[in-house]
Amino acid sequence: MAPYCVLVARLRHALNGGIRRYHVAPVLCQRAKVAMSHFEPNEYINYEKLEKNIDIVRKRLDRPLTLSEKIVYGHLDDPAKQEIERGKTYLRLRPDRVAMQDATAQMAMLQFISSGLPKVAVPSTIHCDHLIEAQSGGEKDLRRAKEINQEVYNFLATAGAKYGVGFWKPGSGIIHQIILENYSYPGVMLIGTDSHTPNGGGLGGICIGVGGADAVDVMAGIPWELKCPKVIGVKLTGKLSGWSSPKDVILKVAGILTVKGGTGAIIEYHGPGVDSISCTGMATICNMGAEIGATTSIFPYNARMKKYLGKTGRADIAALADEFKQHLVPDAGCQYDQVIEINLSELKPHINGPFTPDLAHPVSDIGAVAEKEGWPVDIRVGLIGSCTNSSYEDMGRSAAVAKQALAHGLKCKSKFTITPGSEQIRATIERDGYAQILRDVGGLVLANACGPCIGQWDRKDIKKGEKNTIVTSYNRNFTGRNDANPETHAFVTSPEIVTALSIAGTLKFNPETDYLTGADGKKFKLEAPDADELPKLEFDPGQDTYQYPPKDGSGQHVDVSPTSQRLQLLEPFDKWDGKDLEDMLILIKVKGKCTTDHISAAGPWLKFRGHLDNISNNLLIGAINIENGKANSVRNALTQEFGPVPDTARYYKKMGVKWAVIGDENYGEGSSREHAALEPRHLGGRVIITKSFARIHETNLKKQGLLPLTFADPADYNKIHPVDKLSIVGLADFAPGKPLKCIIKHPNGSQETIMLNHTFNESQIEWFQAGSALNRMKELQQKSS
Repeated sequence: MAPYCVLVARLRHALNGGIRRYHVAPVLCQRAKVAMSHFEPNEYINYEKLEKNIDIVRKRLDRPLTLSEKIVYGHLDDPAKQEIERGKTYLRLRPDRVAMQDATAQMAMLQFISSGLPKVAVPSTIHCDHLIEAQSGGEKDLRRAKEINQEVYNFLATAGAKYGVGFWKPGSGIIHQIILENYSYPGVMLIGTDSHTPNGGGLGGICIGVGGADAVDVMAGIPWELKCPKVIGVKLTGKLSGWSSPKDVILKVAGILTVKGGTGAIIEYHGPGVDSISCTGMATICNMGAEIGATTSIFPYNARMKKYLGKTGRADIAALADEFKQHLVPDAGCQYDQVIEINLSELKPHINGPFTPDLAHPVSDIGAVAEKEGWPVDIRVGLIGSCTNSSYEDMGRSAAVAKQALAHGLKCKSKFTITPGSEQIRATIERDGYAQILRDVGGLVLANACGPCIGQWDRKDIKKGEKNTIVTSYNRNFTGRNDANPETHAFVTSPEIVTALSIAGTLKFNPETDYLTGADGKKFKLEAPDADELPKLEFDPGQDTYQYPPKDGSGQHVDVSPTSQRLQLLEPFDKWDGKDLEDMLILIKVKGKCTTDHISAAGPWLKFRGHLDNISNNLLIGAINIENGKANSVRNALTQEFGPVPDTARYYKKMGVKWAVIGDENYGEGSSREHAALEPRHLGGRVIITKSFARIHETNLKKQGLLPLTFADPADYNKIHPVDKLSIVGLADFAPGKPLKCIIKHPNGSQETIMLNHTFNESQIEWFQAGSALNRMKELQQKSS
């Protein structure tokens, strides 16, 4: 239906050249109905509503708006009355759609089933990308995954059919690449149950990672709550060239802001340098914004996005976006809470790590730094692909490097793997020869899935505990994340740098200045790679891997066996008893970094993501106990014996004793993994007290009826000892903005009181009182019926 808008654009262009100019009524363009996706032909983009909401808010605020504000406020449930203050108020929003990856979709769909609702209220999809283990290569690994995970895939497929959710089968590709190719568009608000959902910001959308309970709210048609984000502007000037890539932009920003510098904020890129970056390059930058704690990241709509939309069969969306472009870019004179400026012309290739994605180094320096720090300089494995860097352009630039090495008779000295981001990318790079070049240089093409990036890697070349180095084009490199080996030093960089370093086999190689020795004994230098951002021919879609939900799914049956070890229907959590939480034991006082990988490990535990009791056996097994400096070893306060964290928690639950966790800075950073909140609740935990929280994890804890609290004075972290007892008092008067008191009882009989802050609003306090957000939803449904 896009011809209406195209006609309007052409008519305006023709009339502008004449003496008399005619006004073309906007209503003509509004008649155009453009589908949000080919897969949902009857669900339309509603720019008119976005425009109406923006106009209401702009009049109220009486100031220019950032792009982030336009799209976020454009999705307000009540733009006329919503209180808006960046960084303070909670917004009630109406996202356009929901996306779930298979590891998190299990719990999200189990919660949706518990809600009792017959069908999702917004377009929603499930993507099978997390449960495929990298072992032998694409086809074999996919076949093996389908056999091992048949029960889970069947549950997700039938649940999708029953409740109206589209189902992308295993082998389709990684959720974020599928979204970019099919679902993201300028101005969309999409929430996804994965922390790297912001990838869709590369197409000008506000795409936010959340826990499954948040997704259930949206699928249930309930306004979704988000703390009004601050907006950090990143002004880009100059132009990328040579070995520098879009990945280097976010690696540089991560070094500036650190893993928590973006918390509570949207990162909005702007400036003349934006137009020098491809659409998929912008997606790479937005994707890895999760590593700085940002709510999401976004780029303004431009010609590079329009080109990508056209190439992926969505020229009608681009035509409509052109008509509403003034709402898809920031207003002139808009104000940011902070501004960072990066000159792309001066930006050098970067490599970040090890053990944290914000430890930034220029590639030229990393060899010397590694030798000084005692990090292994020999690279055991180079890995390219993932949701962050598996575009056609990424694969082409890597192939351009590999082709030069092959021309001089060289192959990779390190092991080398390639993960296509989607079936479309896999089929296209096979057709265009990139995949074969990467195989010829020594690469192994893995399945279209997350694989080693999330720990799904059956690694055989080292023993656990062996100190070694890997380089990846992934996004996250926490201790043990890729291969469960705490001694693996993982570094994050661009695919082309990974390829060059894998050929050289060492961190001491700088492709900008250093030479390699060819098979003929002659020295040569790699030229900076160049590749098309999009294929010259159309994309090859590959195999059809999408399952449409039936129009009426009421007759569909979703089977969950009561004896299953992988799936378990949920029981409601207990309701708050109206009393203060007195004499809680401390399960663990965590020392240092504690990500969701530490709280609820992935890798082999992914198979239990649909079974709350079984996966709770990994609770906090990676966290370091301050009492003894060990992981998965805590004192049982009732028996005085040391044992695993989950076993101790289960013992406390059996004895009817409530417990708390004490954490450090940015507790729960990393994945959107809501199991890290479900597990402590399931095993009897009631309170998590930290210096600060990562955004998604704090919300997840609230959703499950836990109390995430922060020290009013961060130094009070030192006043609590693992052998103390804690009481949270004042819950009868629990109110937004009102601190709570914590009474610390020491073993010697003395006690002291500290103050704890929280970010609960009124509805979130109701979640706590009801026992969980899902319990509260049911209460409201019962009242309305």
